[in-house]
Amino acid sequence: MTELPELSGRVALVTGASRGIGYGVAEALVARGDRVCITGRNEDALKEAVETLGAERVIGVAGKAHDLDHQAEAVERTMEAFGRVDFLVNNAGTNPVFGPIADLDLNVARKVFETNVISALGFAQKTWHAWQKDNGGAIVNIASVAGLAPSPFIGAYGVSKAAMINLTQQLAHEFAPKVRVNAIAPAVIKTKFAQALYEGREEEAAAAYPLGRLGVPSDIGGATAFLTSEQSAWVTGQTLVVDGGIFLNAGVS
Repeated sequence: MTELPELSGRVALVTGASRGIGYGVAEALVARGDRVCITGRNEDALKEAVETLGAERVIGVAGKAHDLDHQAEAVERTMEAFGRVDFLVNNAGTNPVFGPIADLDLNVARKVFETNVISALGFAQKTWHAWQKDNGGAIVNIASVAGLAPSPFIGAYGVSKAAMINLTQQLAHEFAPKVRVNAIAPAVIKTKFAQALYEGREEEAAAAYPLGRLGVPSDIGGATAFLTSEQSAWVTGQTLVVDGGIFLNAGVS
């Protein structure tokens, strides 16, 4: 980014943000003037993302999302660097298996839930106690359309995202009125994470979407910016579907 906007005075923590959707979210928040802490497993990729986004306003904390010490460090480093943490965006996720849920290794299922759901709860608890409980703010959980309807071959991922949507509602109820908590349910976004769903057949995959294309990280960045802005001040406990219209095809033969 060549020209930095005026500071907004707000601070965000975005998990899983060295690339893909998380990076797109961080980019959107930095573009409106927020200072941001991003996390990710790969330290080199994280450093590169920080430099690209602007090291004067962005810090990175490397670690695994489900690791309790990493969660604590990320929140502590954010508070030390910026003095507050207004927004939490739980984006870190995993989907290490592709196949029928009937044959799913239960240890893999545990890993999926630990990363996709339990880590989101852990980060929410820590940001709540560190800042939001007394000062307010907003949380956005990046779920998936796979959490809204059965999805062949990514069943464990879908079940974990359904749990994340319910977690969003629970947190919204408990954290009100101080903190608003919402979720975003994207369809296929062009990232390395989702590459197996469209690689080598992007045109065919995009043709199924009424808007004629797959999503890109900035689509989710814009939605997150909205849900962490005053424009959404009366919105909580909701799941915003950002799917290029794919659900409009439900039931159409």
